[in-house]
Parts: sequence; structure tokens; C-alpha cells
Amino acid sequence: MSTTVTASPTPVRPVSVPRTYRFELVKLVSQWRIRLLVLACWILPGLFVAGVSAQNTLPSDTLFGRWMHATGWAGPLVMLGFAGTWALPLLTSVVAGDVFAAEDRLGTWRHLLVAVRSPRRIFVAKVLASLTVILLLVAGLACSSTVGGLASVGDQPLVGLDGHLLTPSDAGGRVLLAWVAALAPTLALAAIGLLGSVALGRSPTGLLLPPLVALGMQVAQMLPLPVAVRLALPGYAFLSWNGLFTAPAQLAPLLIGVTVSLAWAVLATVLAHLLFLRRDFTNLAYDGGGRRAFTVGVLPLAALTALTVALIAVATDSTGITQAKVQRSLATAFAHLYRLQTEQLHRPAVTEAQLRASAACTKSDGQAAQQGAGNDWRCVVTWHLPGVPVAGTAVYQLDVGSDGRFVADGDGPKEVNGYFLVRTSTGDAPNPLWQFDGNVALLDTTSKG
Repeated sequence: MSTTVTASPTPVRPVSVPRTYRFELVKLVSQWRIRLLVLACWILPGLFVAGVSAQNTLPSDTLFGRWMHATGWAGPLVMLGFAGTWALPLLTSVVAGDVFAAEDRLGTWRHLLVAVRSPRRIFVAKVLASLTVILLLVAGLACSSTVGGLASVGDQPLVGLDGHLLTPSDAGGRVLLAWVAALAPTLALAAIGLLGSVALGRSPTGLLLPPLVALGMQVAQMLPLPVAVRLALPGYAFLSWNGLFTAPAQLAPLLIGVTVSLAWAVLATVLAHLLFLRRDFTNLAYDGGGRRAFTVGVLPLAALTALTVALIAVATDSTGITQAKVQRSLATAFAHLYRLQTEQLHRPAVTEAQLRASAACTKSDGQAAQQGAGNDWRCVVTWHLPGVPVAGTAVYQLDVGSDGRFVADGDGPKEVNGYFLVRTSTGDAPNPLWQFDGNVALLDTTSKG
């Protein structure tokens, strides 16, 4: 009598996440548009910064643009401002906004599922591959613009937003922190791109979702919104890095902006994961989740925004742009820049304590509320010099933006804040007191209690 032994079937195991990640990464970087973007991000910013730094006319309407002749550290900050407005939303759209939709267009989901045998691992691998490419693109923008600025202008001190001078090493560290902080809203936009790519299938709307959301948040930042609402939007982190370049640094708005952006990134990624696991991969004509995509995708993000607004309003005193803040910020910046002008003109040194600078500002000639953004702020700065009995005065016209950034334009006397050239270590430069940028802190960190 013989017995037959039947071998038990070998269990089918899903492919590991590292192998799936490498496969998805190779798929991404093999696309010609991704390779082109990588080359562009690692080459073009440096050429742009070097070219602009060599021009006679600088982008003075851009934050730190007026200092591109003076230091190489201004270049990467100008590039960061441009990237937060245009480049990063578009980059996240091309990478994250298409990573799932491409499989729908090509009809390759069944082949991928058979090969990997785990939708969850496919999702994780695609997210990690997208994140890797996005980090590579952001690193290229930062490194290339920094190299271009330092190579064309040099490692010189940088004038901060309150007029104080940052040493080259301090400026370099803060530039690095500014780019790191900008990663948070970039990740939020990437997560929104992932959510749109999963929820909308082959529809091109998913690809356009990150730039559309970014544009909406930019428009919102230009509106006279309450400060709590402004900080509750992830796009504010593209602006709040400005606070790194004041003394002391305005860290509270930056930390809130980064935290809000990361919360958006986590929630949008979790929602994309839920939608991805619930979808029907057998339907070759899948075109998105319809009402489920709206319910699972949009409503939780709206609820997160409402909750964030409430938390910020309760935890902080959000007084916004007030007359006292404008006066204090202008007087501080003027005192620092007056010392810089004194050094450049080889006059006797003076300290901020000796100057005792103060400012008196009115909006709309006192006919309107003395707060809020606008280009109708007029200020008179007063300061004192040792041994001089009469106080000096200078007039400035201020254009204050909704985000707190202002541009001060000297309106006399011309010997103080008029246009004339002064000799610096990097060549002739405009009078530092003629036109300069400043920043009004929107947020008071004193807790309500």
C-alpha cells in the first residue's frame, strides 16, 4: 500500500516595500519630464541669480531683491519667494499629482497589483517615490541659487528685515532654515496632489489641484482676513520664514505655519490612502470617486481649517497690523540702517541707544482707522545724535502688505533718505535709508488668560 504526499502550496507574499519603492522611483525618474525638471532645478536657479546680480536693475519689489548686489545670500531668498509662489506648486503637481492618475490612463493597475500583490504597499511606495523626487527638486532650487549668488557676489553680510546686519555664517544658517521651513507647505501641496490623483482618476483636474489650491491661498493672503484665518492656511508657511530675518526672530508665526502645513500633509495623505484602498481596480473606466471623493477629501480638510482657526484664536492675541506695531518696526529698522549709513559715510559711530529713534505714523492722514494694510501710511522718524541739541527728522511713505511686509520710501530730507550712492566693500550702492523693506509682526505671542 502506497501513500501519496500532497505538498502544501507555497504562500504568496507581497513584494517588500523597499523593492516596490525602487521600482516606483525608477518609473518616475525614467520619465523625460521628470529628468528635465531635475536638470532645470539644479542648473537654472544659479544662472538666474548670477545673471540678475550682474544687472544694474534689481528686483527691488521682491523681498531681499534690493540686496542682490551686496551679498550672495540674497539670491536664494529671492528664489525662495519665487518658488513658493510659482515653482513649488507646479513641481508638486507634475510629480505627486500624476503618480496615481498615470496608472489609470495607461490601464496598468491590474498588472501592478499582480506583481506587488498589496495595494497598501503600492500606495506607500508611490508616496515615498514622489517625496524623494520632490525633495531632490527642492534641494536643487536651494543649492543652485545659493551657489549662483555666492559665486557672483560673494559671502558678504546680509541686511535683515529690521535693518540689522547678519554675519555671513548667520545669514547662511537662516537661509537654510528658511528653505527647510518651506518644505512643510510643499509637502502639504504634494499631499493634496496625491489626494487629487487618487480621487479624480484620469481627470486632469487632479493634476491641476496643487497649483489651484496654492493660487487660492495666495489670493486669500492678499485679502484683509483675520490673522487667525491667515495663519490657519498652509500657504502662510511660504511667507512666515520672513520672521527668521529679524532680531529677535519671529518664530511663533513660523512654527504655527509649519505645524499647520504638516497637519494638512498628514491628513491629505491619510485621506488619499483611504480612498485608494476602497477603490474598485476591476473597473477599467474608473474616473474618480465622485461624491465619496468630496465627502472624504474636502470636508475633513475644511474641518481641519476651522479647528485650526479656533485654536489659534484662543491661544494667541492676533492683533494684526496696528499703528503701534508699524511705528515700532519702522523706528527699529531706521536705527539699524542709520548706523549702516554712518559706517559707509565714515562718520563717527553711534549706537541705537544713543539714537533713541522713534516714529509717528498716520494712515490716510488720520481720516481712517489707524490699522491694517495699505499704501497710505505716512511716518515721521525722529532721532538724536550725541552732542547735537536738535533732533533729526525724516519722512517716509509706507506701503504695508496684508502679510505684514512693508516698503519704506524716503521722502526727505534728501541728505538723509534721498537717493544717492555710497561706497561699500562690494562697490557703489544706493543710500540704505532711501528705500528699505521691513516686517510688522502680525501675531502677539502673549496667551489669553
